[in-house]
Amino acid sequence: MRSFLFSLLGGLLIGGASVLLLVGLGRIAGISGITFGLLERANWQAGPGWRLAFVAGLVGAGWLWQQGTGAPLAPTREMHLPLLVISGLLVGWGTSLGGGCTSGHGVCGLGRLSLRSLVAVLTFMGTGAVTVFVMRHVAGAGY
Repeated sequence: MRSFLFSLLGGLLIGGASVLLLVGLGRIAGISGITFGLLERANWQAGPGWRLAFVAGLVGAGWLWQQGTGAPLAPTREMHLPLLVISGLLVGWGTSLGGGCTSGHGVCGLGRLSLRSLVAVLTFMGTGAVTVFVMRHVAGAGY
């Protein structure tokens, strides 16, 4: 029950932050777009304040959670570093190719009843399920 409440609280916080960003600034809370926007010089000239605050809130929330609960932030299982790097690069490429990330399409796009976001979510969720199946049952990687 405790896990359910924590998940519910987390979902409410994510949804609330997305609504506040959309209503307050007219921006979609796509994490990859916000983060990549920090790397663009034009956004720094206009003022990176809201982008920095959003990313700092994501990192800071994890740190506060760890401080309050004592739960570790690091993964508890051994990770294969080259596979992790390749996976991250593929996610970044997919984000560019799909015109948004899981948070942009999944949280904000579905909330706005976007058909494009529904197709994107079905695609990345289906691809993720197939990847897990292949890694566990075909490649025998044990992930």
